[in-house]
Amino acid sequence: MEPTIKQLRYLLSVSQAGSFRGAAERLDIAQPTLTAQINTLESKLGVTLLERSRQGAQLTPAGRSFVPYIETILEQVALIGRLAGEAEGSLIGTYRLGVPPTLGPYFLPEVIPAIHQSFPDLKIFIRENAPRDLEVGLLHGEYDFIITTLPMEIPNLSVEPLFNEPLVLVCAPDHPFAQQTEIEPIDLKGESLLAIEEKHRLFDLMQTIASQFSARLLRDYEGTSLDTLRHMIGTGLGIAFLPSLYVKSEITPRQDVKSMNFIGPTFARGVVLAWRPGSRRTELYKQIAEIMRNVSHQNLSDHVSLDMQMTEYDRGRL
Repeated sequence: MEPTIKQLRYLLSVSQAGSFRGAAERLDIAQPTLTAQINTLESKLGVTLLERSRQGAQLTPAGRSFVPYIETILEQVALIGRLAGEAEGSLIGTYRLGVPPTLGPYFLPEVIPAIHQSFPDLKIFIRENAPRDLEVGLLHGEYDFIITTLPMEIPNLSVEPLFNEPLVLVCAPDHPFAQQTEIEPIDLKGESLLAIEEKHRLFDLMQTIASQFSARLLRDYEGTSLDTLRHMIGTGLGIAFLPSLYVKSEITPRQDVKSMNFIGPTFARGVVLAWRPGSRRTELYKQIAEIMRNVSHQNLSDHVSLDMQMTEYDRGRL
């Protein structure tokens, strides 16, 4: 059997008081109880720790060699207790946030400064993954909260809507579309449409667009990222609908491909903040979601829409 924290504390108290009687008074316990615990400790370790006499009790050489380690152990135990108490009412610790790679790099730079200003003690570890994997990881405790896109596949997660992000039609500068001021739905018929890998929900939107407008979805040329899609578009391999925040961040400044005015239906992906139901940090996550919405309203209103209505299908309940 291993020594207990109580037994180590009792031994240290006897060494400091110089007697069992004095230690028992400090600890506010009966002296026989203290004596029994020290005897049990010595039995467990197989070594005598205290020299008993009428004058009191002193540590043996073996006992003295143990004291620095006992002091360290008790200090660490006390620290754990303080951290636990602080964590209950503060933001101590590092929170794990999961984000899709098709969104995080283009949205987080806008909101992280505001979050840090509101919660300067909040530390966030950020990891990118596909939405399906983010939701499974959240459920299994790999993340504390995630930004994900709709529709969700894990039901009954706690969710705060953030915004709808429209998709923007993009083509090569020398594509025939680039010479037109507006692109109509009928123009998409027979066009080669590029999509990101199937593990991303943007792929599902590309499938919907291709089917609705009789475009050809190029399954053999799926992009591993939005950047690879952009590069393929730039070579004239095909056209694509890309998220507006990505277009704002990566296309508008470079102009290596051209964004077009599509006058057909607006395609968009819903973006939400999600966490496990019953989390003690629910109020914190709601406040972070509100910060994200406020920043989106102030800085990104030309690129996202806050008028977002979630259905039971979006929440993964149908």
